[in-house]
This record gives sequence, C-alpha cells and structure tokens, in this order.
Amino acid sequence: MASEVRNPPFRAVLFDCDGVLVDSEQITNGVLRVMLNEMGWDIGPVECFERFVGRSLKDEFGVIEQYTGVRVGPDWLGEFRRRRDAALASDLEEIPGAGDTARALTATFGGRVACASGADRGKVEMQLARVGLLELFAGKIYSGEEMPRSKPAPDVYLAAAAGLGVDPARCAVIEDTVSGTTAGVAAGATVFGYCPPGSLSHSRPEHLLGAGAAHIFTSMKELPGLLG
Repeated sequence: MASEVRNPPFRAVLFDCDGVLVDSEQITNGVLRVMLNEMGWDIGPVECFERFVGRSLKDEFGVIEQYTGVRVGPDWLGEFRRRRDAALASDLEEIPGAGDTARALTATFGGRVACASGADRGKVEMQLARVGLLELFAGKIYSGEEMPRSKPAPDVYLAAAAGLGVDPARCAVIEDTVSGTTAGVAAGATVFGYCPPGSLSHSRPEHLLGAGAAHIFTSMKELPGLLG
C-alpha cells in the first residue's frame, strides 16, 4: 500500500460515480449478468464484474457476441438500461459517508469538484438525484458516453478538468476500478483508490496500485484528510 500523500498540490477533485458516490455496482452488474445468462452465457458474478465493471457496455458488444453468438445493439442496450434503472430506483444507496465527504470537499476546493463517470448521463443524474447529490454536482457532471472514448481512456477526466479550469496534474481523481484508475493516471491526475474492506464490487487494492493509484483508502471519512 502506498504511503500517505501529505500536502498535495491539488486544486480540484474529480469523483467517479458508481462504487465511489453510489453503491450501484452489485445492482447494475446483477442485471447485466441475468441478461447474459438469458442469452446462454453462464457467466458468474466474479467474472461478470471483472469483465464489465468500469467500462462502457456498448464498447463490450463484441465480447458479448463472442460468448453468446448474439449481435446485440441499441434495442438490447435500451432494454438493459430500462431494467437497470428500475433496479437502481428501487435499491440504490449512497456509499457510506460519500455525501458528507463530497460536500466538505466542495467547500474546501471552492466548488472545484466534479463527477466524471463512464456511464450514460441519464444514469449518473438519476443516481445522484436519488442520494441527494445532483444539485451539488449540477453543471459539473461528465459522461464517458459523450466522449470520443470512455474509460480506460482519459477523455472524461480531461474534459472534467478542463470544465473546472484546472490542469489535470493538479486534480485528485477518486476511483474504485482498474479501468477508471487507468483513465485518471493517463489524464495526468493523482488517483486515490477507494476499496472498503471485504468488498466484492470494487477492484482489489493491489490491482488499483498496479494500475497507478497513488494511495488506497477504505472509508470516505478518510478522504478530506488525505486531500486537505
């Protein structure tokens, strides 16, 4: 585990959404796994997480076709999003302490806090609204689906930094997956990897560090002290 970073020269904080602000990964991945099972791919929870979490699903259509023989497209993606959103609207909760941490850091950094997700904007905004964070991030939400490339490419983090008027090298990125960590590092930011103990829906600490995370933390309550 990397040593604590003291007095870092950060001017902005860029949060991922799923698994960082909202506890959505098990819900979303569970819906995806059921739909893949329905098409004949007997994929288990661990493999489904490792293959798909942190990536744009539309970028993985080739993998789905390879294992199911079915060429999925916009209609299938629309059905997935309908079922996913219904499950999220019913069961989604905030990552413990994420709201208080995001509010504290928004005050500390003079509003220079953004949400940069690989997910589609509708999902991100719906989730933030459900946990009471949509107003906090209003005008500062960036979707990888709207970029030329989604994570693990750096585009969404570069866009978020530009939107806040901050050099990416002066940004702290908060991530929980290898794909997102790779994106943050490629953008030139310093990545803090969130991995609560015993979690099955976050990348393992050693994998986040291997992807370039500068520090691993296990509770959102730690984050203001690490960045302040």
